[in-house]
Amino acid sequence: LVPEHPCVSPVSNQVFERRLIEKYIAENGVDPINGQPLSEEQLIDIKVSHPIRPKAPSATSIPAILKSLQDEWDAVMLHSFTLRQQLQTTRQELSHALYQHDAACRVIARLTKEVTAAREALATLKPQAGLIAPQATPASQTAAVVSNSSRLFMHSLGVGEKRFLHLESRGKTVPEDLIRAEDLGKFRQVASHGLHSASIPGIISLDLCPTDTNKVLTGGADKNVVVFDRREEQIVATLKGHTKKVSSVIYHPAQSVVFSASPDSTIRVWSVTGGNCVQVIRAHEASVTGLSLHATGDYLLSSSEDQYWAFSDIQTGRVLTKVTDETAGCALTCAQFHPDGLIFGTGTADSQIKIWDLKERTNVANFPGHSGPVTSIAFSENGYYLATGAQDSSLKLWDLRKLKNFKTITLDNNYEVKSLVFDQSGTYLAVGGSDIRVYICKQWSEVLNFSDHSGLVTGVAFGEHAQFLASTGMDRSLKFYSL
Repeated sequence: LVPEHPCVSPVSNQVFERRLIEKYIAENGVDPINGQPLSEEQLIDIKVSHPIRPKAPSATSIPAILKSLQDEWDAVMLHSFTLRQQLQTTRQELSHALYQHDAACRVIARLTKEVTAAREALATLKPQAGLIAPQATPASQTAAVVSNSSRLFMHSLGVGEKRFLHLESRGKTVPEDLIRAEDLGKFRQVASHGLHSASIPGIISLDLCPTDTNKVLTGGADKNVVVFDRREEQIVATLKGHTKKVSSVIYHPAQSVVFSASPDSTIRVWSVTGGNCVQVIRAHEASVTGLSLHATGDYLLSSSEDQYWAFSDIQTGRVLTKVTDETAGCALTCAQFHPDGLIFGTGTADSQIKIWDLKERTNVANFPGHSGPVTSIAFSENGYYLATGAQDSSLKLWDLRKLKNFKTITLDNNYEVKSLVFDQSGTYLAVGGSDIRVYICKQWSEVLNFSDHSGLVTGVAFGEHAQFLASTGMDRSLKFYSL
């Protein structure tokens, strides 16, 4: 037999099974071959590959050999069958993936065609805007009275009230120049500028031009709108006309035009180059609380304490439609378009977030959960997430695909959330209020915290690729943070 643990006796140079020779030495103390003294320490192990045990004599018969061959054949066939099953499953998965890819390409092509058709319809409707001004219509009837042109415009958008259930990714990749989270954590204040009147201190609102984030727009408690050039560090224009503080401002991405809203119940369209007001939109009968620009750049969404939201043409100043939720009977506190321009969200004084379908002009979803008036809402660039803040010292994140709250960030006691904004890539979320905080999306962990303002922070905004952060506060300062 082949020994399992072979060893050599240096006395007789013979190979033994270690277990047996150790037992013999323990009993006799000598080598079994020549009888000379031998100890266990003198034995030398032999390193060999795992020995192949010979077959038992019973396995050497012809019937046993045939059975062994049959067993091996069965094993080979079973293995082959398993491989074939795995191959078939893989083929089915590949076929399903190719089908999904083809379906996605068809959806993209259809949506592209619809967007092109909608833009052509808008271009046709602009010169025909013979619309009914809202002030000529009783408030109780305003929600129901929409001109033929506005109905055609809504129809041209081409989506129903279930649009929010089928959100498609906007397909934007994270830009290479986007600041990394570890670098963002190293941001420090690099500049501070005192804007607006010192006698009535306070900057209420902030926006940056999306196509040139060095152009800064602010609205103040002094009733003025200020355009500031970050690169030149100087005021470009001071726009005067509101009779109360400026609560919301927007910088047009493609034109030298800015927008502002105020508790004086007006929305104003300003020319930056001319330094004058070119349009006054009177869509509301009470304080205007929210302002958002449509993705086409031609229409404004506004919300008001009069419980209505309005959709207005910035070129003509006409109100295309004005709607309220008669069942709620509550003031609207903020408004924001979804990036695709087909749905939008509003916040209410009774802590509700409402999602609206622009085409149908109907409330299609409600997000309860806050316990105070909603102060700010923001959609992420990919269209999946909605961030909301309220006077309950909390920040909530909502998944629009599942229509539910998936994350709640509890802030310090008495923390006031005044401003929420995602960067243009949707990677970071900035919060302005009692201080400034920046969270990284998906992990929703805090990467930055600043307390440089001596007053409440009223606005925060990211520069291009999040290379810098801007903020405004009631201390009348505009601050910039970067590496």
